[in-house]
Amino acid sequence: MCGERGFAVGDVNWSEMIGTRGLALGLMPGKGKKMPILQKSLPFYVWCDPRLTRLPGILPLQDDGWCVVDDAFAAQMAERDRLIVAAPEAVHGLLEVGRPAAEELYDIVLARLAKTEGYVVGPLRVTRPDGGVVALDRGQPMLTLGRLVQEDLCLMLKDGDEHVLVGAVLCFPASWTLAEKLGRPLIGIHGTVKPYDGEMAKRVQRLFDMIRVENPLWRMNALVYVNPDLHQPRREGDPRTDRRGGDYVRSERQCLLRLPVSDAVLFSIHTYVVRIVDLPAEPRAALARAGME
Repeated sequence: MCGERGFAVGDVNWSEMIGTRGLALGLMPGKGKKMPILQKSLPFYVWCDPRLTRLPGILPLQDDGWCVVDDAFAAQMAERDRLIVAAPEAVHGLLEVGRPAAEELYDIVLARLAKTEGYVVGPLRVTRPDGGVVALDRGQPMLTLGRLVQEDLCLMLKDGDEHVLVGAVLCFPASWTLAEKLGRPLIGIHGTVKPYDGEMAKRVQRLFDMIRVENPLWRMNALVYVNPDLHQPRREGDPRTDRRGGDYVRSERQCLLRLPVSDAVLFSIHTYVVRIVDLPAEPRAALARAGME
């Protein structure tokens, strides 16, 4: 079927954790060679669904399922832990104007995780489904959330006529850099994206304006990649790497939610990377027909 498949820092000894969870971090024992962090399948085959291939490809989020635990949870979370500890300035940014929205999101996510199977939420720390323990720190809301869920989290706040990126934890960028985009409006963020012209910018801004608390939205993309690494930042002036001939499909499930108090928009990104050879026969053939391989 071609289409839907359904759907601390303070408390952790990092040297011990990295040593005992080397496989989760993607290291081959005794070789020091990085293994790719992969899912076994995709929830949707984007290139098979015309609702998702027509830009901007936005659909209603029926089940409020923007926060997902999948089969790559342990490995992705270990990589998020590593990035946040090793290079927090590369994966995190928060403008002071965005702090109220970040704190609101922090409270929303913790309340959600308290009802999510596999999580144990206490007053001082959270135990994740993979056994990782994260110390709670409301003073660092985005960094803390970045170690609790697989999704990258970006906060957009209306300033004049446009929404501006005011805060984010972005561990798995796909050819962009948070430091360059923080503080920019939507059109400035997407300035290097060829299909994102003036008319598209107006459509996307209208979409952001129409998002309601009770009606979250989602979209999904897919591209073929040579390199399966999750953390792939790229500065605007750097050349793009040719993706043709790659062995992996990288797909982002992107959700848009309105926060009720701050009125900010959460843009969440759940990243999937799968081997093309692991795709079912029909979606794999459709990928070739679409010229994406």
